[in-house]
Amino acid sequence: MTRIIGGSAGGRRISTPRGAATRPTSDRVREALFSALESWCGSLHGLRFLDLYAGSGAIGLEAWSRGAATVTLVESDRRTAALIADNARSLGSGTADVVSASVATVLARPPAAAYDVVFLDPPYPLDETALGGDLALLVAHDWLAAGALVVVERSSRSPEPTWPAGLVRDREKRYGETTLWYAVASTP
Repeated sequence: MTRIIGGSAGGRRISTPRGAATRPTSDRVREALFSALESWCGSLHGLRFLDLYAGSGAIGLEAWSRGAATVTLVESDRRTAALIADNARSLGSGTADVVSASVATVLARPPAAAYDVVFLDPPYPLDETALGGDLALLVAHDWLAAGALVVVERSSRSPEPTWPAGLVRDREKRYGETTLWYAVASTP
């Protein structure tokens, strides 16, 4: 079990998928991530949040709990996506949109509206070329609002993501075996 750290659902627990296929972001890293996000934007209230490779859904549901107006969680495994939807319902988040499809499939078409924050936590074995392709699709298909923040969580042993034109590296923060990479969508 994982818990929501802050916001309206703070302290509530959510179910996580069984087995080693998903690797929920630790409470420590989630707390640091949301502290950085709120430092960047002041508040998530009213923002559009996209959680790619959602896994347990903890990041997207945390964003909802902290006031994000729209939260979309993309998870390719149907059972895991159903678990995320169950978690969202148990928290009272009727606005969380859970999409059961591959990230590349979802990003291949333009969204209804651009997102202010995008979080990617791909499986550690996903190669850098595939990750770079997903980042390029975010830019190419207008998934990012002007000045949007993109955060990539990877193993600390992984190299820095290859940022496509349209994303400007901001910073990185390491937390033991986990590194968060931040980039900002450049304005046109």
